[in-house]
Formats: sequence, structure tokens, C-alpha cells
Amino acid sequence: MMKILVTGSDGFIGSHLTEELVKKGYQVKAFVYYNSFNNWGWLDMLPRDIMDHVEVFQGDIRDPNGVEEAVKDMDAVFHLAALIGIPFSYHSPDTYVDTNIKGTLNILQSARKMETKRVLITSTSEVYGTAQYVPIDEKHPFQGQSPYSATKIGADRLAESFYRSFQLPVTIVRPFNTYGPRQSARAVIPAIITQLLAGKTEIKLGSLTPTRDFNYVKDTVGGFISIYESDQTIGEEINIAAQKEVSIGHLAKELIRQINPKARIVCDEERIRPQKSEVGRLLGCNEKIRRLTDWTIQYSLEDGLKNTIEFMKNNMEKYKTDIYNF
Repeated sequence: MMKILVTGSDGFIGSHLTEELVKKGYQVKAFVYYNSFNNWGWLDMLPRDIMDHVEVFQGDIRDPNGVEEAVKDMDAVFHLAALIGIPFSYHSPDTYVDTNIKGTLNILQSARKMETKRVLITSTSEVYGTAQYVPIDEKHPFQGQSPYSATKIGADRLAESFYRSFQLPVTIVRPFNTYGPRQSARAVIPAIITQLLAGKTEIKLGSLTPTRDFNYVKDTVGGFISIYESDQTIGEEINIAAQKEVSIGHLAKELIRQINPKARIVCDEERIRPQKSEVGRLLGCNEKIRRLTDWTIQYSLEDGLKNTIEFMKNNMEKYKTDIYNF
């Protein structure tokens, strides 16, 4: 039974990944962010029959001592722990450097010391910036259009250097825009859904013209596991993308149609990003992941949105719909 450490397991994608790894028979250690409330994030929502098979490790990814202790005796590390909100990175960039770059360095150093067999470092499609050509493949240039994306570029290149310099068996996993149950309202899909479910008739959004390549969370998790289970992915950086793009405006209109056709979209200046920082177009290429693994898309956007709406309808107490969650 392979032993896998999942950092960021208390987060959106991490909790789904933890759950699926347990279902597949892996022995999972879940690295959660230490807090005095003993709150394990979204792991607190997982059923008892899943959590009975999870070892929870409380720590801080920025601390090399705790990270080394967590990595000890693990066969593999799935590193998802990160600060991800783009607007928050505009005024708190130091915390992004400490968490995203230093945190990744701590994982790489510990994995090298412990001779970990596989290390998956989570990237983001934001490292590409606005598409210079589509679909965006793994050879596309990088562009740091926000402090967040700049720190993720730095973390990716650190990971590459450990593969090239020390033969650490690293893979850089690059999901495009993931959505689904348990996502926070700082992301656009839950931001729209929760406003609609709260009965609001004026749905506040920023720019409507950017396009995104949306992936349902279970497909993203399937991509992580398929990449891990393939021997051909070591030393590679690999997109997880649906290879379909949807504009934010079109997406909002579809959700309004499904939930409350009387609602309308209004522009909220607070949600408008600086012009040169906003990523205008993301459309990923999934040729590489399909060539190197057995990954296939299982969920349509329509089905994924339906599942997401149902989850949020049953968990509205977890969302603050009267504020801009950035």
C-alpha cells in the first residue's frame, strides 16, 4: 500500500483528492494548516468511513521542520498547499512568496533528503497569462500577470531545477480552472451561484469578457492520479484542461437561467482587476496528458454546474453572500 502525503488537503481540490486516494486504496497522510480551533477545513465534511483511513498532520507549509516530519516515510507527495486568491496577492505579496515559493522549496528539500519516490507539484494555468496562442500547450511562454502567478512560476521553476540538478522525481501538474463542490466564493462560479441562491437579483461581477477553460473537480483529481500512476510523467509539466473555453459573461447567463432568470448582471468596480493583470483568455491543450496517461474527461460543464449548484444549495451557511470574498 503506497503512502501518499497530500499538502493542502484541507482545501477545495485537496479534500477531493484525499477522498479519492482513500477510495483507491492508498494510505493517505493529510497535511492541514495548523490552527487553534482544530479546524481541518473541508476534510471536516468527509464521511467517517473516509476519515477513518486518513492520518491528519497539522503544520505550516512555510516551516521546514514540520514539512520534513510530514514527508518522512512517504512514498509520494502531492503538493497542493498554496495561497491562491489573485486580488489578495495585490496587497499581500510577501505571504505569497513565503507560502508558494518557500513552501514548495521546503517540500522539495525534504523529498530530496527522504528520497521520496514521486513528487507532484501543483501549478496553475495562471502562469501562462493571457494566451499568446491557443490551445495553450506546455511550451507556451510564462507571464507573471499577478503576484500570485509570479510566485507559482517561481515554484514551478524551483521544482524543475530539483529534477534537473538532483534527479528528484518531480512532475509539475498544471490544472486549468477547477470548479465544483467545496470551492470558496473567491472563485467566479461559486460567487455567481451563492449570490443567486441568496435571492439577489443584481449579480455583482467584474469583467465579463475573459474566457476560461473549466474543469469539474473530479476530473482534475482524476488527472492528478492518472499522472501519478504513469511512469512516463516524471520530469514533465502537464496541463489538466478540458480544451474548451467559456466567457465569464456566458457562464453567468447560464447560471442565471438555471437558478433565477429574473436576475441581471451588474458591474462591480471592486472586482475589476488591473487591465494588464487580468488574464483575457485561457484555453488549454490536453494532448500531453492524454498521450502520457489514461485520463479522460468524465463530466460535462452542464453536469458539473448542476452538481455544484446542488452542493451550495445545501451548504449556504458556509458562504458570506453580502461581501466580496477575494
